Amino acid sequence: MVKNKLNLDLEKVDSARKCAARIAHSMQDFIDRHTTVSTERTILRLLGVDGIDEVETPLPNVVVDQIKAAGGLPRGVAYWIGNAMKQTGLEPQEIAEKMAKGELDITKLPTCSKEEAEEQIMPAVKAALKRIRQQTAKRNEYLATIGEGRRPYLYVIVATGNIYEDVLQAKAAAKQGADIIAVIRTTAQSLLDYVPYGPTTEGFGGTYATQENFRIMRKALDEVGEEVGRYIRLCNYSSGMCMPEIAAMGALERLDVMLNDAIYGILFRDINMQRTLVDQYFSRVIIGYCDIIFNSGEDNYLTTDDAYEAAHTVLASQFINEQFAVIANVKEHQMGLGHAFEMDPTIENGFLYELAQAEMAKEIFPNASLKYMPPTKFMTGNIFKGHIQDALFNLISVWTGQSLQLLGMLTEAIHTPHMHDRYLSIENAQYIFNNARDLGDEIEFKKDGIIQKRAQEVLDKAEKLLHQVESETLFTTIEKGIFGGVKRPKDGGKGLEGVCVKDEGYFNPFIPLMLGGAE
Repeated sequence: MVKNKLNLDLEKVDSARKCAARIAHSMQDFIDRHTTVSTERTILRLLGVDGIDEVETPLPNVVVDQIKAAGGLPRGVAYWIGNAMKQTGLEPQEIAEKMAKGELDITKLPTCSKEEAEEQIMPAVKAALKRIRQQTAKRNEYLATIGEGRRPYLYVIVATGNIYEDVLQAKAAAKQGADIIAVIRTTAQSLLDYVPYGPTTEGFGGTYATQENFRIMRKALDEVGEEVGRYIRLCNYSSGMCMPEIAAMGALERLDVMLNDAIYGILFRDINMQRTLVDQYFSRVIIGYCDIIFNSGEDNYLTTDDAYEAAHTVLASQFINEQFAVIANVKEHQMGLGHAFEMDPTIENGFLYELAQAEMAKEIFPNASLKYMPPTKFMTGNIFKGHIQDALFNLISVWTGQSLQLLGMLTEAIHTPHMHDRYLSIENAQYIFNNARDLGDEIEFKKDGIIQKRAQEVLDKAEKLLHQVESETLFTTIEKGIFGGVKRPKDGGKGLEGVCVKDEGYFNPFIPLMLGGAE
């Protein structure tokens, strides 16, 4: 049990958590009534549908687009595929290929009952779940045999645009001491309403998230993990227009960490909030089932808002993300709730305020795998000052017992880091973590001092904000720009046309089985 070093009012913590739960459940009523094109494509991917047509359109898109054009999306792709399997004797992949060639229109076939369609599709569903469980078992086998690094995990980024170059840099980082490799997704991929196919060697600001790229990197990290004697975790982005599809790909290819936030895509990618909230639910159900750690995106609020003034919005969002995760049966140890070291370095006692924020997150979410983000907003071309900022960030991380430490780079504001920049960041963290490993156990905070008062103030404001969100609804609060200082309309943004209301014959066979921990 984490000590209450900050003298937080535990009744306020409980009140905030219960309020966030009511917010999440009120949104879940909306989520349960709706589906999206990306949710339906995810079902297809889990059923084994893969590949592209002659113009390189992914087959899951081909199938869902045809069903949507025929007005059949409200019934759901699982029904239409199950019915087609019964009527034709074909498997899901064969059905998709025939649809791509114009040889089959599954919405015009004779129809069976919902129960018959579900029975027909169930062997493919169970095969998918078995494959996912095998990947989870493989991770557990590695952890039991070669082990892993100590927390805070050293978490670094590769982003060359070329998956094969990424492999070289990822292996180098693992040998240098990294525990988690995040393959940054290419710029604007989150706004693509499809997942590219196959290995890719071009990308700006990152590498395309494809299932084959996931497979290539997973294989490479397993190889280097066996070489260095510790399991290397792989991270990518389960966000954007294809949030649940990428979660499914991550489950099938054994990713370990996925950036996955209920609100991030709305605020920072202008994706329609109805679309995002529906998609995040299925993505988190998948993540929960296969024991992936998700990272929420609260750190981004502090890049568009002030870290001192808006700290309570980060905490409020953490509470909401936690409760959305609970609904999706995500366990506490999988909750990589996000926060960031983004205080203006010119503020007097800014380090104390950062320390208060990090300690507060740890005390309120003691069993969560907290993800701590580095300074970026106030990084400049002064690499020496930047390295000191990163050192202070690393000190707070080990002091407060954070879980996933995304390492800052001294050249953060200049260019995509070179391998030697990454090494210096790892060296910085290792030095500080070693020398201050048990600092947090040795130090108490002054009663009613700057740190305690700051944390108590942030908690008080967060609780009040959550009650405001509850009374106004999450939709309205986002429209007002409460989070990150960014306003988004409920009926605006990208992807709204891909949302529809389910009809009475709809079913998604994966959700109840995954929520129930199906064997």
